[in-house]
Amino acid sequence: MAENTDVVVIGGGYAGVMAANRLTQRDDVTVTLINPRPTFVHRVRLHQLVGGTDAAVVDYQEVLAEGVRLVVDSVTRIDAAGRGVELASGGAVGYDYLVYAVGSGSADPQVPGAAEFAYPIATLEEAERLRPVLDSAPTTAAVTVVGAGPTGIETAAELAEQGRSVTLVCGGVLGPYLHTRGRRSVAGRLAALGVTVLHGSGAKVTAVTRDAVRLADGRELPSAVTIWTAGFGVPDLATRSGLSADALGRLLTDETLTSVDDDRIVAAGDSAAPSGLPLRMSCQAAMPLGARAADTVLSRLTGEQPEPLNQSFGAQCISLGRGTGIFQFGNRSDVAVWFHIDGRLGAKMKEAVCKGIVKHLADEAHKPGGYSLHRMKGGAGRKEALEAMRAEAPVVVERVS
Repeated sequence: MAENTDVVVIGGGYAGVMAANRLTQRDDVTVTLINPRPTFVHRVRLHQLVGGTDAAVVDYQEVLAEGVRLVVDSVTRIDAAGRGVELASGGAVGYDYLVYAVGSGSADPQVPGAAEFAYPIATLEEAERLRPVLDSAPTTAAVTVVGAGPTGIETAAELAEQGRSVTLVCGGVLGPYLHTRGRRSVAGRLAALGVTVLHGSGAKVTAVTRDAVRLADGRELPSAVTIWTAGFGVPDLATRSGLSADALGRLLTDETLTSVDDDRIVAAGDSAAPSGLPLRMSCQAAMPLGARAADTVLSRLTGEQPEPLNQSFGAQCISLGRGTGIFQFGNRSDVAVWFHIDGRLGAKMKEAVCKGIVKHLADEAHKPGGYSLHRMKGGAGRKEALEAMRAEAPVVVERVS
């Protein structure tokens, strides 16, 4: 009888669920998914939770394969030498292979008063904490959204559509990823919703108080509720466990997503830094990375060489309330191009993507191995970036005595 292999997946988000489902292809592999929550968080809908138009959670029965054992707990430390993980509850789980998919959350804002008085929304708990605050605030109360990436834009539009007085503070440009044409479209929709958009270097937030936001150019904006969407961070689990990580704390891997320290550990999603060149934090990257991480483990079990990362991006989609959105196309190097689809069709495309994410996970749960988007042709821009990095790396000369 073949020996059973235990694989532990840390993190039940987009990458972790995809990896766990895909690993069930083999009957001799036991998969354990460790996640601090009993339900799957559909993070791309958290702005809707804040606006009261969606719960942003999905039952794991809908997206997780029946053969995956779900442990609701948090990992406090990885014991790579002993091949085990320590749990917050006091227990421990051993593994033969580990998939590190702890995801991302809100970054430390490093702005005076922001931690005390602003509300981040990068996690379910943060969004749930903000929701009653908004419910208790008058519709006329000033709401300030800090950060003009997709989350900030979507949150500002969602709340403004409900008649709230919203100011979006960019701290730079509106929608940094967007092409100039797409940016004009988004700006026009926000203006139609009544959102005040402040951009440029002078619009960088320098302090947050209980009832105001101060900007670099000296302006002070009245703000009854301040929502912080500027930047993401990752858990420090890798660093605490003595594993090599980048400056942000993402686990350092090679191009097969294997840890540079231990070939029994692979990483996926926002918490992975392959070759020190991490991909854009997004579900668009997380699910293919989860599939790639699972394939790396499965290849090792059959004695085959794992395939390297071949990630391709195609677009970024942003909702602008419930009836309008934008689908900004990009090239395979993840750079926005002139073409975009906005208006009602843009909203429909964004909604199709949100529903499609859950469908991809559910399909992989029912038919593991069926997902194939991580094998699409692409990655040319990444290969060029890697070659440039290697060319700039210092040459190490070994001394022979």
